[in-house]
Amino acid sequence: MRGQDHVVRALRGAVKNERISHAYLFSGPRGTGKTTAARILAKALNCEAPLEGDACGQCESCVAITRGASLDVVELDAASNNGVDDIREIIAGAWHATPGSWKVYIFDEVHQLSKSASAALLKTLEEPPSHVVFVLATTDPHKVLPTIRSRTQHLEFRLFGAETLATLLEDVGAAAQLNLESATIEAAVRQGRGSARDALSALDQLIATGALEETSPGFDELLAAVAGNDALGALRALAVLSREGWDPEQLAESFASEVRQAFLLQVAPEVSDAVAGDRERLSAWGEKLGLARTVRVLETVGRALREMKSATEKLITLEVALVRLTKPELDATYEALDERLTRLERSPVRAAESETPAPRRPIGTVAASEAPALAPPPSPISGSPGPGSAPGPEKNGDVAASAGTAPPPAPIDLEEFRTRFAQRVVPRTSRSAQLLLRASRVVSLDGVLVTIALASEEMRQNSELISQGLKGALEHEFKRTFTVRFNVDPSVAASPSPAAVPSPPEPYDVEGEVETADDAVTVVDSVGEHLIAEMFPGAQEIE
Repeated sequence: MRGQDHVVRALRGAVKNERISHAYLFSGPRGTGKTTAARILAKALNCEAPLEGDACGQCESCVAITRGASLDVVELDAASNNGVDDIREIIAGAWHATPGSWKVYIFDEVHQLSKSASAALLKTLEEPPSHVVFVLATTDPHKVLPTIRSRTQHLEFRLFGAETLATLLEDVGAAAQLNLESATIEAAVRQGRGSARDALSALDQLIATGALEETSPGFDELLAAVAGNDALGALRALAVLSREGWDPEQLAESFASEVRQAFLLQVAPEVSDAVAGDRERLSAWGEKLGLARTVRVLETVGRALREMKSATEKLITLEVALVRLTKPELDATYEALDERLTRLERSPVRAAESETPAPRRPIGTVAASEAPALAPPPSPISGSPGPGSAPGPEKNGDVAASAGTAPPPAPIDLEEFRTRFAQRVVPRTSRSAQLLLRASRVVSLDGVLVTIALASEEMRQNSELISQGLKGALEHEFKRTFTVRFNVDPSVAASPSPAAVPSPPEPYDVEGEVETADDAVTVVDSVGEHLIAEMFPGAQEIE
């Protein structure tokens, strides 16, 4: 037995110490050694010369069990013999004497027994013959009756690691005198996916065909298209794989398995069972995709797999999923929205000064020719332009030069700040932020440090979600960048702040404000309005 040390220790200790249970339940994925362990247990129980709980493998009983000719071991395929009459026949024979010390009944896929057959088996498990041991093997233990599970000793088998499978295949190849290359073993281990039986079957197929590249689809082109947000490239790669004869559902499962390895290599590399060659390749793809994108790929492909179960055209479902991955604006999930916001944050909203075509105007903006002309600033003494002042707007270069030497902005009075905060700042935030801020109080204003008190710790934790939007509204109102700090003050709940009952805000252009300098238009807008403009070109926001 390889890779199941916990099962070996339990069974070896039970045989050595003569503490045999009358019934065992072996559960685990296919090809992990459940039936093999049951036969080895039967050998150890009936061995004429056991050694430290293990069978000798040479006595008459061990040789008979190995050949499958022993009367002490009875195997039953519960998938095809699942009726109550089959179980009654087994139960009747269980009371008969046996040549060896123990009579072992092995039920494979016991979860497929009918209800009446399970009930008949349950009665025997409650009052078993003293010389009988039942071994129930299943891949779905949750489908076995709870009353049966409670009367057995449950041992769970696990999938094999890549190293264990590789060692097993090397030993099999050496025993069969096969000259196996490392690439062949790696391909068989990859196709086995933790199952010894599947790995051995894949090795047999690879040796017979001698072709390694055709055993599984290649997803490098598809991964490159997803990483580069190339919808056309993703559909072309999928079309190539489909023309090669791969089933869409099989493609989706294999692609999800590939991306899962890239995800594990980013989060927990020791958990991944990718072999050496694939490990480097998938690690590189994981770095290109990023953790957030990798998780979204897994979730989107997983949803597509569920939809394929009832879809009439499975390929269309997979194509739509790939287009959503490469075009987040078509996906309405929170993960896709976060990806779009991240992309907006990394690319500046305001266009740099360059000779490029004018960008598309968001909802509510006006062209430079339609904007009202701004009057020149009044003289600080008489309110009218001084005799030495030059007419017309300043040049862009003069504005940039004077901006570096401009005096710092005048300090703001706390009461004035509170009033403008309640009337102008809070209405410009999101609705969730308004609910939170109207139950808060501005405690102090120290330069650009604003301290806001909240009534509970839960509200303070939720404030992290609105801090960026609040900073943007403050900067828009006061034309400076503030640092916001939240603290907890239970007295806020007893004394509502002025923001709790807001006054009607002063009229301002809710669709966007325009500032002009030398006929240049600068749009001051929120990220949400930019998203609306991108998704619904030409639309008008009316509320």
